[in-house]
Amino acid sequence: MGRNLLDDGECDRRRGAAVWAVDWKRGQPEDDLTTYCHAPAHFPGLILMRFCLICALVLGLTIASGAGAASLQQQRVTTPEQQFGYEIGADYELVNYTELYEYFGRLAAESDRMTVEDIGLTQEGRPQVMAVITSPANHADLDRYRDISRLMAKADGTSEEEARLLAQEGKAVIWVDGGLHATEVLGAQQLIELVYRMVSQSDAETLRILDEVILLAVQVNPDGMELVSDWYMRESNPLDRSTRGLPVLYQKYAGHDNNRDFYMSALAETTNINRVLFHEWFPQIVYNHHQTGPSGTVLFAPPFRGPPNHNLDPLILTGLDAIGAAMHGRFVAEGKGGATMRSGGSYSTWWNGGLRTTPYFKNMIGLLTETIGNPTPVTIPFRPERQLPQGNLPLPVEPGEWHFRQSIEYSQTANWAVLDYAARNRDHLLFNIWRMGMNSIERGSTDTWTVLPSETEAAADALGASPTGSLADYRRLLQDPGNRDPRGFVIPSDQADFSTATKFVNTLLKNGVDVYRSTRGFVIGGVGYPDGSYVVKTDQAFRPHVMDMFEPQQHPNDFAYPGGPPIAPYDNAGWTLAFQMGVEFDRVLDDFQGPFELIEGLEETSGGSVSQAAAGEAADGYVFDHRDNSAFLAVNRLLADGRQVAWLLDSPAGVNLPEGAFYVASNQLTRAEIGALAAETGVDFHAVAAPSGETLRLRRPRVALWDRYGGSMQSGWTRKILEDFGFDFEVVYPGEIARGDLQSRFDVLILEDGAVPSPTGGRGFGGPDDPSAVPAEYRDRIGSITATSGVPEILDFARAGGTVIAVGSSARLGAYAGLPLSDHLVENGRPLDREKYYTPGSIHSLKIE
Repeated sequence: MGRNLLDDGECDRRRGAAVWAVDWKRGQPEDDLTTYCHAPAHFPGLILMRFCLICALVLGLTIASGAGAASLQQQRVTTPEQQFGYEIGADYELVNYTELYEYFGRLAAESDRMTVEDIGLTQEGRPQVMAVITSPANHADLDRYRDISRLMAKADGTSEEEARLLAQEGKAVIWVDGGLHATEVLGAQQLIELVYRMVSQSDAETLRILDEVILLAVQVNPDGMELVSDWYMRESNPLDRSTRGLPVLYQKYAGHDNNRDFYMSALAETTNINRVLFHEWFPQIVYNHHQTGPSGTVLFAPPFRGPPNHNLDPLILTGLDAIGAAMHGRFVAEGKGGATMRSGGSYSTWWNGGLRTTPYFKNMIGLLTETIGNPTPVTIPFRPERQLPQGNLPLPVEPGEWHFRQSIEYSQTANWAVLDYAARNRDHLLFNIWRMGMNSIERGSTDTWTVLPSETEAAADALGASPTGSLADYRRLLQDPGNRDPRGFVIPSDQADFSTATKFVNTLLKNGVDVYRSTRGFVIGGVGYPDGSYVVKTDQAFRPHVMDMFEPQQHPNDFAYPGGPPIAPYDNAGWTLAFQMGVEFDRVLDDFQGPFELIEGLEETSGGSVSQAAAGEAADGYVFDHRDNSAFLAVNRLLADGRQVAWLLDSPAGVNLPEGAFYVASNQLTRAEIGALAAETGVDFHAVAAPSGETLRLRRPRVALWDRYGGSMQSGWTRKILEDFGFDFEVVYPGEIARGDLQSRFDVLILEDGAVPSPTGGRGFGGPDDPSAVPAEYRDRIGSITATSGVPEILDFARAGGTVIAVGSSARLGAYAGLPLSDHLVENGRPLDREKYYTPGSIHSLKIE
């Protein structure tokens, strides 16, 4: 066991080589050109003079290049092999995050092309590192280039003439990351190679890139890289190494779902990344590395298949085509076959929420590659249909054994294609992001319409047999004044759950959206709004994101052929965040003004109030509204402190609150304590007389949350919610559930999607293939709930008075209990075919009777 596969002598030799590489810049190596200019006297005089002249010319040319005088010195940075004992991509070797972090720091100390920044802490408390790489001359004026990038991205207040001048002055800012999905180990490893090459190479192309580009190289899931690399390297025998069988999620709460958090920004890493992308650097290109490539190929690279999201600027789509052409052209030119595009993969530009897709809605070109590769060699299978050159696969790849180093090389080809394109088109990229931002501002300032699939279908039906219509038809059918895009949205401050509305506003702010707060009451179109209401206008550069968070998506009908099965979207079909969070808002179709101030930074939850009792009324206690989600945090705080809290079955007297309000007696805590709780949670407390109606005394439930070996993403997200709202809970695993007697320890059992197996067969995920290889601290997590082990004990718990919350597929527990429940979306006991019913990842409005 352990990471060191070298004997002590070999380790000492490699450590010595690494120290030599660091000390080299402090001293003078044997082959430094200036050494020969001061050669011993026996060196022939004429040759010496010639050589010194050549040295001076070479050094002069180096200084004249924009990449800086130290470009020759830059070749002498520590190599990965000197640092780690092997080259990046060596079979059976993985660098962990601690080692990456140390190496980036070392390179930054050795090279004037590179600095490192800690952009924030991860969920597990690690510093998240970003390398900033460009020429020394650019580093000297980095703040100016960052300001230019911001001015171009936000667009407002910058004229076209100013934008063209700034595009000539500025540098392209390019984001390249790795490691988001930590078991896709190529992403993080290729990032190390990219950073090393950028600070060590001095060929003409690299120097041009350094002159014209500022590279942001970011490890986007440090915790996951540490976990997965250490898990792989724990075996002393290389042939036993595998990334399979991880005991926990590779992101504390979300695991693989960390790539669906970018509009919500709920995770620490996402918040760090969004701050850099949408508040600090505003890169024109965001390149997100992933694994693995489609079967029979090496990788997928842009452009993507349709449909595109209807809110995106067309320059995003043409930009993807242009950069994709540069990437595929370089692969072919280098003889690297197996790069596919468009329908060669399932990836599209429809959904919002991913690291490369959320930037689309801020007018940034998001790139994705999905590449094969593993430190344990893999095999490219023979797929005959992938051997015929075609538009989506210009150069097939021969099947056979594939090594990790080959994937590293393919990744660098992709990286260099993107960086070279950015260097050659620096001013074009800068001006286009300004143009897209200005397009958004103009669309939000005038009457505009977003054409939706249902509208074009209705228009075709209206035209009937006539295949074409007139301009008047176009305006009549697709430009109904009532269907105009909103000029803005108003979120009233007097809605019952304003704390959740504030959290929604913070997701917008984290994504760089301009949000305003009203300083006093105002009226729009005859509707009055109180002070403190939020206003989000659409005349801003990030309008696509605003529209996507407030307006419903309408995915086109996408069928393989008329009457055939639907083609599944890559991810969700609909996700409107305001709907998901239950935020109340009004759409405003006409231009409007008001007493609005721009919110700087994040919006703090406004401190709740503590009102006095009505005149002549006793103040026996306080009531607060259960419709405010933050009320549950307040209840949990009170119960944890031993206070008594009641649920009122009737509306409280003297206060305009519905039934179900919470009540705490004033003898349970002082006014100062209730004031502090109101300030912390944002909940409003109303002083009232003791309630006369029926009440239910609350107690803090003993909550058990199911999880499994390897971690359930659904359980992870629920764990975060329980923590955020102050619930006391314990995570339980199938083996513990199967031991029974749950009612002696718990009042509530939460079974997330995937916990309960189908009564008709199948088995749950139970853990690794070889339980004996699992570290002892994780072995009690192995196993799964089955019809004979776990399900009977859960039913016993429910019959003994316990509460079971079964989510998603775990609702099939009802079938085991013999409850009269059935799924209407089945036929002959099986789910309906997609041709009959298909709503993938959509938001539904339900009516429950």
